[in-house]
Amino acid sequence: MRAIWTGSLGFGLVNIPIKLFSAVQDSTLDLDMLDSKDHSNIKFKRVNEKTGKEVAWENIVRGYYLDDRYIVLDKSDFEKAGPEKTKHIEIKHFVDETEIDSMYFEQPYYLQPEKAGVRAYALLRDAFKKTGKAGVALFVMRDREHLCIIKAKDDVLVLNRIRFSEEIRSTDELDLPSIKSKPDELKMAISLINQLSGPFDIKKYRDDYSDRLLKIIKAKSKGKAVPFTPMKVVHSRTKDLMEQLKASLSDKRKAS
Repeated sequence: MRAIWTGSLGFGLVNIPIKLFSAVQDSTLDLDMLDSKDHSNIKFKRVNEKTGKEVAWENIVRGYYLDDRYIVLDKSDFEKAGPEKTKHIEIKHFVDETEIDSMYFEQPYYLQPEKAGVRAYALLRDAFKKTGKAGVALFVMRDREHLCIIKAKDDVLVLNRIRFSEEIRSTDELDLPSIKSKPDELKMAISLINQLSGPFDIKKYRDDYSDRLLKIIKAKSKGKAVPFTPMKVVHSRTKDLMEQLKASLSDKRKAS
């Protein structure tokens, strides 16, 4: 893996030199856009919407539409608004890991210590494990300030970039049900949930789409036909909610 950020991590007066690595990788296939006539690669151009002419990159500026006109920004405007450049992640305070709603989680990274920070890294990791706490911090990457939490996962410290509260949409505009569930239906639903409950194992779940698509690509390259079964919408035999729940429980018992 290649480090995408280097700097230091601090809590109190303890300073840990670290490298930051992306903890995720894309599982999708890299597909190109082609012209259906001759399969030539499609290229995108930056075009002036009024003249239709291509605009060179060096002639492009950015602007914000305000009061029926564009306010054009230059490099200095972005520098003024940007955060203070720093290569340090300072943990401001600690919280219980379970307090953080999963809606805020955005992007995970691995933290690896430099040689000079091995002992302090291990100390913070073990303290996280012992207390169940996570550290809340701000850090700067690619000229943007990001909010993050830092926690221990097995032997590694994980920095997870999280969203700011203003990035989460309100539910006020959603048409949500205000009715209360019937007690007998609720009891049956809980029974079904309990029957289907078990420990979470991420290895049971796999994104097979890319594998299936690659098989189709290889088959087509050899001129082979690929069988296709269109998706069918399966409707419940009854519209009665209690009957659906009873049937679900019955199917589960048969499967067991």
